[in-house]
Amino acid sequence: MGKRFALFIVLWTVILLIGCDGKVQKKEELPSEAFAAYLADWQRLDFEAMYKRLTPEVQAKTTAEAFAERYRKIYDGIEAKRLTVTAVNLPQAEASGSGEAGADEEASEASYTYKLSMETVAGPLQFEHAAKLVKSTVQGEDGKPETKWRIAWDPSYIFPEMADGDKVRVQTSKGERGEILDRNGNGLAVNGTARQVGIVPGQLGSNPEATKAKLAELLHIDVKEIDDKLAAKWVKPGLFVPVAIVSDDEMDKFEGLPGVDFHKKKIRVYPYAEATAHLTGYLGEISAEQLAKLKDRGYAAGDLIGKAGLEQVFEDRLRGKSGTRITITNAQGKEKAVLAETEAAPGETIRLTIDAELQKTIYDELKQEQASVAAIQPVTGDILALLSAPSYDPNAFVRGLSSEQYEAWNNDPKHPFLNRFTKGYAPGSSFKVVTAAIGLDTNTLDPSEKKTIAGLKWTKDGSWGSYYVKRVHDVNPVDLSKALIYSDNIYFAQAALAVGKDAFAEEAAKFGIEEDLPIPYPFRQSQLANEGIAGDIQLADTGYGQGELTMTSLHVALVYSALVNDGDIVYPVLTQEEGASAEGPRVWKARAMKPETAETLKNDLIQAVRSPEGVGHGAYIPGASIAGKTGTAELKLTKDGDGTENGWFVGFNAADPELLLAVMVEDVKAKGGSGYVTPKVKHIFQRYLNVKF
Repeated sequence: MGKRFALFIVLWTVILLIGCDGKVQKKEELPSEAFAAYLADWQRLDFEAMYKRLTPEVQAKTTAEAFAERYRKIYDGIEAKRLTVTAVNLPQAEASGSGEAGADEEASEASYTYKLSMETVAGPLQFEHAAKLVKSTVQGEDGKPETKWRIAWDPSYIFPEMADGDKVRVQTSKGERGEILDRNGNGLAVNGTARQVGIVPGQLGSNPEATKAKLAELLHIDVKEIDDKLAAKWVKPGLFVPVAIVSDDEMDKFEGLPGVDFHKKKIRVYPYAEATAHLTGYLGEISAEQLAKLKDRGYAAGDLIGKAGLEQVFEDRLRGKSGTRITITNAQGKEKAVLAETEAAPGETIRLTIDAELQKTIYDELKQEQASVAAIQPVTGDILALLSAPSYDPNAFVRGLSSEQYEAWNNDPKHPFLNRFTKGYAPGSSFKVVTAAIGLDTNTLDPSEKKTIAGLKWTKDGSWGSYYVKRVHDVNPVDLSKALIYSDNIYFAQAALAVGKDAFAEEAAKFGIEEDLPIPYPFRQSQLANEGIAGDIQLADTGYGQGELTMTSLHVALVYSALVNDGDIVYPVLTQEEGASAEGPRVWKARAMKPETAETLKNDLIQAVRSPEGVGHGAYIPGASIAGKTGTAELKLTKDGDGTENGWFVGFNAADPELLLAVMVEDVKAKGGSGYVTPKVKHIFQRYLNVKF
């Protein structure tokens, strides 16, 4: 009997699974299974598959394409990444598969909770929300009606706060750019405002062409520039269309022009203008090439970016961090909810060791020249000024540079765009201090030895052929002090030869030659020779600062700092955060020369300026104890040919070292050589040290 009953149960089960037509009956999908499948589609971002699981009522209101586009548009707009959608406490089916634990088999509706999380442009976003499923009659694969569990979707499934007609809005705010200040808090590159002149198209009056023509004339631009701005897609009759930035004292000349108005605009301001242009650089709109490289770092078309100078060097530190808000707004544009938000953060304020007033003093003295200047505090290493002349106004790039002004600067034979303080130049006789130090430290030079040098020209021997070294003054006998006073080329050529080229190169390396300067600014590396000193002729020329030797004005200034620091070259400091610690100033090159060598050379350079016969006497200031060395670097193709000269003066106030200046002026041959430079240096020292003329 038992076996017959068991067989009966099996047969009955088969009958239940097979219909009258002999086909196997499908197991009915449970609501939890339908919901899990919907979430799986969502997780894959398969919005078309999600649409197929919606109720017929929802599908009647929107197409599959519109449904999918809405999700994609929202997710793309908020830059959704790492989306995770999971069910919360989803009921499990019973082992028999005949029902759902805790569920009413006759129910026509079911509700389940899901949890969504994602990363967005405004930070992480997550929420929990309930989804409703209903039994729906849908068309089966065979065309016949069948009952299925479907999602009763509405906009709150995207975000709980959303309703029909609502929109998701992404707003970005720019973090204010950090400022660049000098050692005293004076602004070198700061955030300010300017007057922006523009047009309201709908208010141009009866003769708009005449108004535009007059505005173009006043702004020194082409009417086409105005028409191009008015042709932008966003322009509407009642909107202000900016055209150019003007100064406050220019506003009166636009009075009476219909449709012309003024708005204030935040802009970058460079208060010291030309005086600090090469140091600060300027901002400009990001180029397509830059954008391609930097788009992953949050840059967008139209963003401003450092184009030169410290604006470029410190771009990452100065640039503010953008803030973003993702909100839901209703059909009227009113904000309903904030979904995610990151606040904008300002960029870093960078405080330099630069003394802006000293920088301006130097510029006023040299602005008509082609010059490179570095000024340092020789004990602390603080860089007080870095200047290149002639210069340009960086404000013009921010306010709107006219093509005429750009062409004038770009075609100027003095090259105002060229940053000379980063370039290497032959240091001329200013390098004789290094040659003297090498000779003294290697015991190949006796400072008290009095040499007799016959005439103004000298040749080592017949191997030099027609080559010779020339000096300006026929002074005999000559010792080290007198050689520095009269800047004797022959004396220092012989001193270099006494050292030998290999030892000379080895000793010169102690001064940082052939190394990068340890500051966050791109300076040209100094060099002793292109490919090593080739022979005696080149060694002799190098000894008095010629040959293939090149140095920046800052490097020359640093070398001279050894004269007031017992032979140590001070570490250069450009930002206050790098300044001296509790242990005192840092050293870049320890014992570049011996302490007694430094003392000897310092005293000799005081005499080189104090002595009326000295070539540096033009920088003499009674009571200031200026120590210094002139330098004249010849630039010509042949020894006896014509050429030009660059003039140097490097000096410091020796009694109480506060300022060390290295000044190089190009093309001084017809102006008196290095003697043209010394009075200018004197004026700078007088103003800085408050010494009377």
